[in-house]
Amino acid sequence: MIIIDGSQGEGGGQILRSALSLSLCTGQPFQMTKIRAGRKKPGILRQHLTAIRAAEQVGSADVSGAEIGSSELTFRPGKVKAGEYHFAVGTAGSATLVFQTILPALMTASGDSTVICEGGTHNPFAPPYDFLEKSFLPILRKMGVQVDISLQRPGFYPAGGGKFTAVIHPIAKLQPLEFNERGNVTNKWAKALIADLSDDIAKRQLAMAAEKLNWPGECFAIERTAAGTGPGNVLLLGAEYEHVTEIVAGFGEKGVSSSKVVHTAVEQMHRYMASTAAVGEHLADQLLIPFALAGGGSFTTTAVTNHTRTNADVIKLFGVRAFVLTQVNVSEWKVQ
Repeated sequence: MIIIDGSQGEGGGQILRSALSLSLCTGQPFQMTKIRAGRKKPGILRQHLTAIRAAEQVGSADVSGAEIGSSELTFRPGKVKAGEYHFAVGTAGSATLVFQTILPALMTASGDSTVICEGGTHNPFAPPYDFLEKSFLPILRKMGVQVDISLQRPGFYPAGGGKFTAVIHPIAKLQPLEFNERGNVTNKWAKALIADLSDDIAKRQLAMAAEKLNWPGECFAIERTAAGTGPGNVLLLGAEYEHVTEIVAGFGEKGVSSSKVVHTAVEQMHRYMASTAAVGEHLADQLLIPFALAGGGSFTTTAVTNHTRTNADVIKLFGVRAFVLTQVNVSEWKVQ
């Protein structure tokens, strides 16, 4: 039984999600204490409970402590089962993070799987759907696994209600990837996604982003969702290169100005484009478990965040791989 202090490092829900993923993949049980102890609302919230229940179903697991507010969890995995699954958070909690919890196990399962996830698809502190589709999953395809996703409707904070479907065609073992260069830039774009709000918000955000980025006018566009899917707003910036697409986001929220939304996204994009590293800091965090399961490979990233270090520590606890994080220069790290 692996014992994990849930308050270590980043101290949030990622420790729990990573532990669930690795437990399913390795067959090792774990006990976690002090779950999200340092957060404003400590313990298991609905989003985390949905991830636990999803892992329980996929891995035929024996679970204790899985309830709202619980600070301790014991998880004993059984056999991972490919199949058809449907998970709903029930709030605007991130459906993408629930999906990423079970994805590693289903990528090497015995057959194809179809997963429907409902909840937040575009909300703060989680990868938006577009990031999964255009940044994360294309790297997994380079490692040999085919995952196709489609968005039925977006879900914003605080209403939620988003829905997407993923079809997973597994591979026996992920192929190691040496991913140290992004290649030449092939496209840049900015998209203001707007739902049940005035177009003036999107126009204002795009005008400010255009001034700060100095990209051609044709790079900027408004995308309106179907009525009844909001209210919600997110500014997405994409930089497409030969080998990778970097996507960053600024999320509109009540009481948050458009200038702050734009500043958040633009600053992230500026940091990435000023570096020569292959992947941005958020994609680096997402790639650790797939690269660990592949048993080899390396990549360069713009920064090593507290999330990334914590994820590496949890991976080491399960004995899958001990990553070495080396700073190359002020804007590039090597992860190997």
